[in-house]
Amino acid sequence: MSEILLYSFRRCPYAMRARLALAYCGVPVRIIEVSLKAKPAEMLALSPKGTVPVLSVKGVVIDESLAIMQWALAQHDPDDWLLQGDPALLALIAENDHGFKYQLDRYKYAERYPEQPMQAYRAAGEVFLRKLEQLLAKREYLLADHPSLADMALAPFARQFAHVDREWFAAAPYPRLQRWLERFVQSPLFIGVMAKPHVLL
Repeated sequence: MSEILLYSFRRCPYAMRARLALAYCGVPVRIIEVSLKAKPAEMLALSPKGTVPVLSVKGVVIDESLAIMQWALAQHDPDDWLLQGDPALLALIAENDHGFKYQLDRYKYAERYPEQPMQAYRAAGEVFLRKLEQLLAKREYLLADHPSLADMALAPFARQFAHVDREWFAAAPYPRLQRWLERFVQSPLFIGVMAKPHVLL
């Protein structure tokens, strides 16, 4: 079997969720940590858009994080992260990727978007946080009684939002979301995928 390669950047939430799925499914993969200031020619040859993650497997290139997660789960999904194909999974992930991420970027990098104060971008992002808090009122995880693709696809972005102003997030009225996020960052799976890699290009 030819080697499976993942070009990644440790702190990128898209790369995080790809690594989470690959680690969970147990497919052997070599992770290549990329310097975003000096992207390797090998990665750019595979995916000219130059963003991480990029998965190369058997001559096939997958350069979207959700597609990498879905590929991994098609290989092995022992704990039913796919929830037997529940359409609510992809709907919630799309809301994160196409709505919440927009507000997250403006909240995190508010100096680049002076049209509104940081607090306005945070308030816009909180609309999604409140939805997650409501989902977690029903169970320990977002859509099931166990982790699913939705939890793993969203948690890296919720973590990034929380880290913009940690004191604010700790005091915010989202106790279930705070517990969910803490459980995620303390999980052996997350700790494992955040270990500093040995290969640096």
